[in-house]
Amino acid sequence: MRLGDCTLACLGAGNMGAALLRGLVRSGAVRAARLRAADVKPAALDALRRELKVRVFEDNRAAVADADVVVLAVKPQGLDRVLGHLRGHLRPDALVVSIAAGFPTALIARLLGGKPRVVRAMPNIAAAVRMAATAISAGAHARRADLRLARELFETCGLVTEVEEGLMDAVTGLSGTGPMYVFIIIEALSDAGVRMGLARHQASELATQTVLGAAQMVQQTGQHPIFLKDLVTSPGGTAINALYSMEKTGMRAVLMDAVEAATRRSRELGRPFQSEPA
Repeated sequence: MRLGDCTLACLGAGNMGAALLRGLVRSGAVRAARLRAADVKPAALDALRRELKVRVFEDNRAAVADADVVVLAVKPQGLDRVLGHLRGHLRPDALVVSIAAGFPTALIARLLGGKPRVVRAMPNIAAAVRMAATAISAGAHARRADLRLARELFETCGLVTEVEEGLMDAVTGLSGTGPMYVFIIIEALSDAGVRMGLARHQASELATQTVLGAAQMVQQTGQHPIFLKDLVTSPGGTAINALYSMEKTGMRAVLMDAVEAATRRSRELGRPFQSEPA
């Protein structure tokens, strides 16, 4: 089945679920009439219905009744309750795609019961502007066709790569959480520009475009960031002095520690349910 022929239900209309639905609608890959959104917050549903013209539900079972693809976009802390509520109510041929951090596919399958086809994915919030970075991995009962469908789904919102499921927590720590790191960097650069005398709007525009341009240089040239860094750091110049200051403050270690902390937390999220009986 092609993505455009699927009816898709997104359970959870928070930041990530809403971002994914916006990306799907804006890409044109799935007609709004084939999209369903479910959430416990009527205000969030009403906002999505008005913005995207998708069908909305407060009952997860009603939302998935005719769904070919069910996206689990609820918070990890509440996923066990949602899966228990859905048990026995999914279509037998439905593909389950989970974007919940920390929940392995085997645990999702056990809580749903039977042998559901599950694909685990970790996109990020840039799906809303179709610039997400997403990793996907297959559960025990998922087929190659399911991975192809999941890839097609997330490619409407950005780049997709396939990884072993054991690496999904690291993906969560790096790219899943990654936009937050970049937002902080942009804010810090903007604040620095204001401190040096620039107007806020100018500093913000320059900082944002600088980050965007640097990222596109890495992506489009295929050059290692170290090589590109050396293009900027001329002897005795401003960049090498800035780099020296950054190395003294340990900026690399700060970012590496942040990714490690987020990865560790992702592993912890599914742990309370690992030993529970099916």
